[in-house]
Amino acid sequence: MLSISIFSGIIVAMQYDYTTPWYSVTAIELLSPYGHFFRSIHFYSSQFAFFFTLFHLVAVYEASSHYSWKQWIQLTSSLPIILLLLFTGYILRGDATGNSAGRIAENLLLSLPFPGKIINSFLFSLTEDGLRKVYLHHVISFDVLLLLLLWRHLHQYRIQLYRYPAIVAALCSFCIIATAPLEPEIANAHYISGPWFFLGLQELLRYLPPVFAGIVLPLSFLLILVLLHPGKKRGITVAFFWGWLAAYAGLSIIAFIRGI
Repeated sequence: MLSISIFSGIIVAMQYDYTTPWYSVTAIELLSPYGHFFRSIHFYSSQFAFFFTLFHLVAVYEASSHYSWKQWIQLTSSLPIILLLLFTGYILRGDATGNSAGRIAENLLLSLPFPGKIINSFLFSLTEDGLRKVYLHHVISFDVLLLLLLWRHLHQYRIQLYRYPAIVAALCSFCIIATAPLEPEIANAHYISGPWFFLGLQELLRYLPPVFAGIVLPLSFLLILVLLHPGKKRGITVAFFWGWLAAYAGLSIIAFIRGI
């Protein structure tokens, strides 16, 4: 799925204009040859890539006990990079969900006392630069960083597409029928659901200060994930890990129901 996402993303990026995002995506859907198919296959293969990555992490967890701390940190650091790739993809749609997601991310970073403005200027800077930096990170920076972090692991678990014809055929067949999400700007909308993987965070922002809900808690999960180095003493970190996931899943369900 990662390979399909990268190659289909190259095709979509060649037709995309970040200065007019919503109209550009609409033009890809309506005017570009097979634009609907390639945009759908890029969107869904990216979602499945993250979904299967989580299962892969569980499957190879014990087998990764020989990894050094540096290698384990590199491996676990790939998860937030994949999330950033997915998240910037939502922003680049330029629709109601994408615009809202971008504004929330920018406001979260700017709520940090000192480093927030610097980080926002590097990652997003939507107010000043539009989608230029988001686009460059999505098509270049985050992809290169992800491949660097996963380089050793990808060589250990080498996958060739021709060995999985059923999965590739099923994905292509599904993308011929299914359309990747794209909503127009919604007038007088009181509630817009964000990306599915950030629904829990969106719900947390209703109850807790932005810095704590949007930055401290997610970083705490990443820290726990790093501390769960296979083969090391884990103790309470395992309970915290599963408790955090259960709580986040519950919040995501609440946010999903709220958006129906």
